[in-house]
Amino acid sequence: MKRFIFLLLINLLILSLFSQQKAFITGRITDAISRQPLTGATIMLDSASGAISDTEGSFSIETSPGRHAMDIHYVGYHSKHMIIQLNTNDTMYLDAGLNTEIQMLDEIVVSAGKYEQKLSDVIVSMDVIKPDRITETSATSLESIIGQSPGIDILDGQPRIRGGSGYSYGAGSRVLMLVDEMPILSPDASDVKWDYLPMENISQIEIIKGASSVLYGSSALNGIINVRTAYPKDKPETKLTLFSGIYMNPERKELIWWDNQPSFSGASAFHSRKIGNLDLVVGSHGFSDGGYRENEWENRQRFNVNLLYRDKKLPGLSYGMNSNLMFSNKIDFFLWQDADSGAYRQNTSAIPKMKGFRLNLDPCMEYYNDNGSKHSLKARYFRITNKYEIEKDKDNDAALYYGEYKYHKRFKIPVDLSFGASVSFSDIHSQLYKDHSSLNGSAYAQYDSEIQNKVKLSLGLRFETYRLDDDVEFSKPVFRTGINYHPAKYTFLRASFGQGYRFPSIAEKYTATNLSSIHIFPNPDLNSETGWSTELGIKQGLHVRNWTGYLDVSLFQTRYKDMIEFTFGIYKPDSIEIPTFDHVGFKALNVGNAQITGIEITLIGEGTVFNMPATFMAGYTYIYPVDLDYDPSDTSNLLNNNILKYRYQHSVKADFELTWKKLSTGLLLVYNSFMKNIDNVFMDPVIGNLILPGYPDYRNQHQKGYLIFDHRISYQLTDHSKIAVITKNLFNKEYTGRPGDIRPPRNITIQLSVDF
Repeated sequence: MKRFIFLLLINLLILSLFSQQKAFITGRITDAISRQPLTGATIMLDSASGAISDTEGSFSIETSPGRHAMDIHYVGYHSKHMIIQLNTNDTMYLDAGLNTEIQMLDEIVVSAGKYEQKLSDVIVSMDVIKPDRITETSATSLESIIGQSPGIDILDGQPRIRGGSGYSYGAGSRVLMLVDEMPILSPDASDVKWDYLPMENISQIEIIKGASSVLYGSSALNGIINVRTAYPKDKPETKLTLFSGIYMNPERKELIWWDNQPSFSGASAFHSRKIGNLDLVVGSHGFSDGGYRENEWENRQRFNVNLLYRDKKLPGLSYGMNSNLMFSNKIDFFLWQDADSGAYRQNTSAIPKMKGFRLNLDPCMEYYNDNGSKHSLKARYFRITNKYEIEKDKDNDAALYYGEYKYHKRFKIPVDLSFGASVSFSDIHSQLYKDHSSLNGSAYAQYDSEIQNKVKLSLGLRFETYRLDDDVEFSKPVFRTGINYHPAKYTFLRASFGQGYRFPSIAEKYTATNLSSIHIFPNPDLNSETGWSTELGIKQGLHVRNWTGYLDVSLFQTRYKDMIEFTFGIYKPDSIEIPTFDHVGFKALNVGNAQITGIEITLIGEGTVFNMPATFMAGYTYIYPVDLDYDPSDTSNLLNNNILKYRYQHSVKADFELTWKKLSTGLLLVYNSFMKNIDNVFMDPVIGNLILPGYPDYRNQHQKGYLIFDHRISYQLTDHSKIAVITKNLFNKEYTGRPGDIRPPRNITIQLSVDF
């Protein structure tokens, strides 16, 4: 018995000694300049064990006493290596600030995989737009900014990536517009309202070129545009912007309808700060535009508030609410009176005065634990109301209810795993296309891994179901895969394949109306369209003397099945034997299979010219868009060949900015080749002149593309204020987008920006 007690005491003593052989490391990982916490930084100890920093950048590691090698890694930042010595029961605190990589290739993006990645590591083509770009160009909506990116143009409000869409008459977008990764397309027409997006509160805009339905669902068939809103830094920020401008006289004096120059003006305000554990962002924007076209004007006011609270009791837990609200009062332009003196005069029977209201409320909750797991729950309530002064049959009221759960796990081995589920419900009340409701449900998964710091593999899968009223439609499972190979220090090769789909919008299926002499017919039997896109690309980092940047070249191909296009024709009921002009117009149809092949080349850099800081961007895009089911007997398109309608086959975008002391100047160039193919009806001597008076002769006289220059110059008045003069359409060129839509003449804006 004594021997047993002695052995027990010896064991307890040994266990006690071992239990005391412990040491602890705690700390915080931050940006070395802004002191912002870095969430998800990897802290490795002796290349084996470690931890992941939480939403506050904090971490904790229990280890043994002795000498240890510690490595801290975070995407887009220089890694930090250190040797530490720990004694028994020591608790060491580390406040580690990481320095950002200054290479453009190391820009951090989220949209490509729904988690943080370097721009150079993604498997698809992406563009990134910073908020400074919005301020520099005095943009009144994001439409003009996004249209400056290579391969992207916006035709009458509808975004198109690499020729992915034709002209859709304001309904049904193949590019999914997102704000903070949640859809912001209208629930009835699936279109984008650019003036609603919160320009004053943007941290970054990310654009994916190519099918993205695996991660984002329907309407991402051609790509996505994700607007990421900002949260406060450690120091409070306040920004105020005032601007005012005028439209100059066009080159053709017969277009002038005004006695005094039409003008526009606006203001925006932004404030962000941390209040304890609460992040607060408030913004507002007001804009008034008299319009360069008669009977076209707009007034709007927008307000937004972002709130985020980091829980004190449970580290890693945060929750909040984002909101955006806009009131608008406007008349849009659709049809001219004629191509001569009436090209800037509105056909007043086209679109009446409209009062609009838009609101979204976005509650969210995230939990990030120290093993690299992140749970995210987001929701959106999006409400749209449009009231027309005269044509009450065009009134509509639509609401979208959206929710998404996402789980992301970053393993200490180089693997990222994400999966999630989303549901959305739309409730539409409209006299234009009656009352409808739709319900979407989806589930997706994404796997990304890295092999020896050279190869990154990506796999994704999604399944979605869609119910419109009583009709249920299931999408086929869609798949995407890609590889990014890093053969040399600044060389990145990529290849990707992704499938996509788009359920037709309610407006495409059920709209029955007319815009002056143009009739729009419903098509309840319209089917969903599907497709895929594939790409081969190279991103090559460049360093030439005092210039750094990158060259990106991509070869791409997109294929569509049951492609939806608005098509002109005779659409009479079976009960009518002889059609009349009331049966002639446009209807959304599944026209068949289409293919778009092309190349895109982009060069981006920054450096100095004669010791003056400078930036440069240039991009060229070529597309060959064809109808694979072209029927030679079909005479609906102008060229009577298989080239898809309403596309620019050649496009060039370029921008150069130079700074000398407190003075900066920049020049933007936009070129689009001639839109060769359109609906043949617009060129018909009888019907064409009835729909758009004078257009057949006008188009024959303007058989060329257009080249537009914008110029900006600014002066830093003080450390916190700047004045700028922005001239758009510098050489006052007359050019059109869609048929009958002459774009603005030269206009000049004066802008004052103050921040403190």
